Amino acid sequence: MSAPHDRRRGGGGRRGAHGGGGHGNDERWLLTYADMITLLMALFIVMWSMSAVNTGKFNELRLSLKDAFSGKIFPHSSAVLTGERSVLQPQGAQVEPISPDAPRKITPQIAPMIPAAVASQAQQDSENLRRLQLRIQKYALAHHLETRLSTSIDERGLVVRVLTDQLLFQSGSGVLQEQARPLLSKISGLLTSAHIPNNVRVEGNTDDRPISTAEFRSNWELSTARATAVLEELLGDGVPANRLAVAGYAAERPIAPNSTSEGRSINRRVEIVILRRSTR
Repeated sequence: MSAPHDRRRGGGGRRGAHGGGGHGNDERWLLTYADMITLLMALFIVMWSMSAVNTGKFNELRLSLKDAFSGKIFPHSSAVLTGERSVLQPQGAQVEPISPDAPRKITPQIAPMIPAAVASQAQQDSENLRRLQLRIQKYALAHHLETRLSTSIDERGLVVRVLTDQLLFQSGSGVLQEQARPLLSKISGLLTSAHIPNNVRVEGNTDDRPISTAEFRSNWELSTARATAVLEELLGDGVPANRLAVAGYAAERPIAPNSTSEGRSINRRVEIVILRRSTR
């Protein structure tokens, strides 16, 4: 008899526990409600803080608007509300009004300056290069170098063309000869004393006969070595290093046919190019 009674009590205990658990689940909505109330309170606090007015800034804005609408900022013009007289008298520094009909002074002054400056620089370049050309030609005539040295002015600038044979280098050599030093010293002196700011590029050229020696494996190396030797001479004579450049073109830029010995002799040359400032 006691066993069944215990089972009924145990069953009742289980139902009671089950019922208690259900009652706990029914009250979980209170947690969600409390979270929602908290969020709403935070929202209201944020909205209240955003609505707080900075009195000082508001007064500044009010005074600025009053000045603008009274015509104080532009004293010679009418107020913003047309047809009304200004209540406040203009005081303080007067600001010149901007008239829509007034001609714009910036555009006509600045726009022509760019091409004018370029044209002025180009004209100055041409004058400097021409003057330098005449002085080099005069030196060549005085020292009987007319057949070994020539000058011309082209799109690159002033080209001083010096044939290498019997003046600058021996055949197949990149060592500058002593007899070439007075000429290069004269050119260096003209470049430094004439106050010409143009850059200078030394260009080496050869004929089309291939070369292959222990010192030079190709005409590229020979032409570059000769140009470098001339550049070092100019550098030693006082031409600033930041104005100098060197290039070797081998036989790729002939000025005469390589089919004759005379043409090949003309192609073996070093050109000292005083560059136009527009082609730096």
